[in-house]
Amino acid sequence: MNINPCRPRWKGTMTCRERFNAQMHYQPVDRCFNMEFGYWAENFTQWDLFCDNGITNNEEADIFFSFDPIKITGGRTWMNPPFEHKVVEETGERIVYMNANGLLGEAPKDGHSTIPHFTKSSITDPDDWKRCKEERFRRDDPERRLAIDAIKKQHPADRDYPLGVNCGSMIGNVRDMLTFEGVAYAVYDYPAMLEDMVETCCVLVEDALDQLLPHIEFDYASGWEDICFNHGPILSVDFFDQVVFPRYKRIGDRLKAAGVDIWYTDCDGDVRPLIPGFLESGINCLFPYEVNSCVHPGELLDEYAGELRIMGGVDKMQLRKGREATRDYLESLVPYVERGGYIPFCDHRCPPDVDPDNYLYYLDLKESMFGMQG
Repeated sequence: MNINPCRPRWKGTMTCRERFNAQMHYQPVDRCFNMEFGYWAENFTQWDLFCDNGITNNEEADIFFSFDPIKITGGRTWMNPPFEHKVVEETGERIVYMNANGLLGEAPKDGHSTIPHFTKSSITDPDDWKRCKEERFRRDDPERRLAIDAIKKQHPADRDYPLGVNCGSMIGNVRDMLTFEGVAYAVYDYPAMLEDMVETCCVLVEDALDQLLPHIEFDYASGWEDICFNHGPILSVDFFDQVVFPRYKRIGDRLKAAGVDIWYTDCDGDVRPLIPGFLESGINCLFPYEVNSCVHPGELLDEYAGELRIMGGVDKMQLRKGREATRDYLESLVPYVERGGYIPFCDHRCPPDVDPDNYLYYLDLKESMFGMQG
């Protein structure tokens, strides 16, 4: 990958791995860990900054901006094989397609980014799930066996970047397979089926961790859920208490036994009702932490001081407003970066309507505020 960075990496005296671990454990650092979550697909066709320099994806953008490297590895913790992704029908300006989770969805023909609109799931009752589980969630699937020696060679023990282990999803992927409406009905119509789905997800993660944890020293664990919206979780806290959190706890116990004590989950929306359960079961970091559907990250970092970490939480709406709003917002984050347990970056993918010159200003401002002083 031949990419000429547009800016040097922030100066520092620690390795990226040392810096990440110290910052996530509220210990002194030379400067803040510097990363971003990425960009919408349209940024790579609409920002001259990317087009003129041949930057076509988020991996290339990380190199282009000289961000601190951070990596993740893991096993197959979801369905295999996936459903065949195919176009089923074309109607007017839209296409109807089946995705890898077996959902029928609609999308614009021009391919612009939009929230998917799904109309039907392939899994609607326990018989569907039984058949799907037997075909696509086999624990003895040879592709679930990991090439440990190759992973160790790819991520050596003396690496200088933080490495995470993927802990999958307990309910977010299930929601994606059933649809929002489908999982809401399943809680009442097919509770045993839904719990078996969560249990299956948990077991597949445990199988992957049992292969990886004895052989590789990980710096953190990662997960993905996206099971909240701007009024809280899409399912009741009781459901999480009874079905989801006990599975997190089982995974968390494995991580702790292996010395992994930083675990984030990627969950948008208002996560506040779930934080106590997250913390009790071992998830102690929020990522990329959406601000507008929740609260300023400082409120939660104050409320759960010393327990909770946050990665993200820079309000992208302020980046859209321009330089003064961006500066005001970053200044509100200074005490939390200084305290530790917080790595600031845009609270999801940066959208294309952020002016690229203002985005560069934002990166410069981050360095002046959170980079190595002196």
